[in-house]
Amino acid sequence: MKKRSPTVPIDRKAKAIAKCIVFNKEIIPMTKPVGYYTSSTINDGSLLESLKEQYGQTFELMTRREKLFLISALAAQLCDQAPGRCRDEIYVVGHQVNSSLPAGDREGLIEALINQVRWGRSLSDTEVSPMK
Repeated sequence: MKKRSPTVPIDRKAKAIAKCIVFNKEIIPMTKPVGYYTSSTINDGSLLESLKEQYGQTFELMTRREKLFLISALAAQLCDQAPGRCRDEIYVVGHQVNSSLPAGDREGLIEALINQVRWGRSLSDTEVSPMK
């Protein structure tokens, strides 16, 4: 009778590695294509379609710096279009996180904030305590 190998529970690291690809002997997490996050569809002739053709479905043909620049440019534009203004303390918080947190935590904070902007609840200007 053939022995069965024991069932080994898959831990978080193993699950994360399963969602990775190997590129030049480096394990790289796979990301979802741009169309997953946007209203872009195949062959719709949109700017997003053109960008995907030029830079790849996951923008893998952009450098890290270019991706960060686009994040910054998009965030600045969206911020300018949002009603109200930032409390002074938020400018201080921005300086604190940039000067105190390691890069990985700042990247995680960007991801968390993006999710909050898209899917979370935000205070309205009338719910914010008066600016000092």
